[in-house]
Amino acid sequence: MAAGTPTVVSPPHANPTAVLRSSPRGALRRVLALPLVLSLTVLMPAFVALQPGAGLRDQAFWLQLVLTVYAGTRLSAMILGRHRKLLQGTFWLFVYMAMGIAPLAQDVVGKTPVPVAGSRSDLALAVALVLVACAAFDVGALLVRPGARPTARTAFRPAMVSRRRLAVLVAVAFTGSGLFILKLGGLAVFFASRMEITESIENSGVSSAGSQAGTAILRGFGTVPALLALMVATRWLITSPRARSRPLPWITLVALVGLNAIVNNPISNPRYWFLTVLLALLFTVFPQSPTMYRAALSLGVAAAVLIFPFADKFRYDAANTRTTETTSVLDPLVLKDYDQMTMFANTLTYADAGNGHTYGRQLAGSVLFFVPRSVWTEKPKDTGVLVSEWMAATNTNRSSPLWTELWLDFGPLGMVAGFGLIGWASARVDRRYAHAVTRPGPASILTLAVPLVAGYSFILLRGPLLQASGRVAVGMMCLALITTLRPERWRQLR
Repeated sequence: MAAGTPTVVSPPHANPTAVLRSSPRGALRRVLALPLVLSLTVLMPAFVALQPGAGLRDQAFWLQLVLTVYAGTRLSAMILGRHRKLLQGTFWLFVYMAMGIAPLAQDVVGKTPVPVAGSRSDLALAVALVLVACAAFDVGALLVRPGARPTARTAFRPAMVSRRRLAVLVAVAFTGSGLFILKLGGLAVFFASRMEITESIENSGVSSAGSQAGTAILRGFGTVPALLALMVATRWLITSPRARSRPLPWITLVALVGLNAIVNNPISNPRYWFLTVLLALLFTVFPQSPTMYRAALSLGVAAAVLIFPFADKFRYDAANTRTTETTSVLDPLVLKDYDQMTMFANTLTYADAGNGHTYGRQLAGSVLFFVPRSVWTEKPKDTGVLVSEWMAATNTNRSSPLWTELWLDFGPLGMVAGFGLIGWASARVDRRYAHAVTRPGPASILTLAVPLVAGYSFILLRGPLLQASGRVAVGMMCLALITTLRPERWRQLR
């Protein structure tokens, strides 16, 4: 080009090929936009609200309807957005179903999975606090500029996975899962029922009386390294032509698939953990597919209504199988697992009855879950058990959603600030993840950790945190084990 000749920069849409490439996705998004938004924000809430039932149409009901519509609007935005936001998307999917549609159905029918210990005003306050916390989550997310690429000043060198460290992780996976299988008495118990595997863990002598630390560690090392090793091996084969041309990576993958079929199958594991396994593997195999991302969130709503409430078929053996009489189309959302809003309201009543806030004590118990009660005699119980025992409930295995954990520890202001921080962190990680998956070469730790956290967020949001801490700690240890910042090492994974 001659000196002084101006350089012409074409606008983004001046390239016909780019337009042709992008228009089908944009057209599909536009076609899906109106029916999806109407379904999540109008049709489904209206269908639930107009069902016959003995519930009251009071302040709690109307607040619940507002929360449901708000969560449906935000979930629609996650599904239809141009950028894949795994952490924010799974957050709004949980809120829409567990804190929105299901409690709305309970208000309509007039039944709850767990009795309401206080008055309807406590329930209305719980719904209002959830709504405020969700708004704080959005405010926190808005503080992160959407789509902005890290500048040279703020960019960081991504932590990668080396082949040598992958071999160590695979060894840890087979060792941990092997000990898990042997401790429980062999393979048969993993294909019987969840009740039988729970009894096997109790009879194994891992946990001392009154302490669940041993159980959490045993389950964590028996299941988490196997899942993470499978994710790394899968991503390695997807991104590396050299690995696909050799037999050893394929043999490793097949062996890890077989191992996960034993220790992470839906028969012997809680449904929320198996959901974590499915989402983590789905987003590992298809990290850049907007179709799979939108399908996962969209079908997640249908699965939560039609499949999830009935997915505890293998929880009990044949002699203890429970049958439920269904009198309403909303009963699956009323009689099963969606007790999160009710337990939040019961926690408000528990605190108002003179118990007050714990000022971080519950969180300390979750972080230090591995300390046995024989050493820490005043170690706090998980929040769901604490409130259930105060209610004199027969079944104390109840949820304690993150709203409950933060509110009981830090009060309403601490809960709102906590969700604002979570929203900011989620948006920031989602942004970095969106850029990380477009980089060529081997997978970074971020491209592995985010799908795992996105899947596990259902467990973290549902609570109690104390029960979720074991697998979190083991997962962090495994990620630290395979992380390296030295490029000469991670290039070996090509």
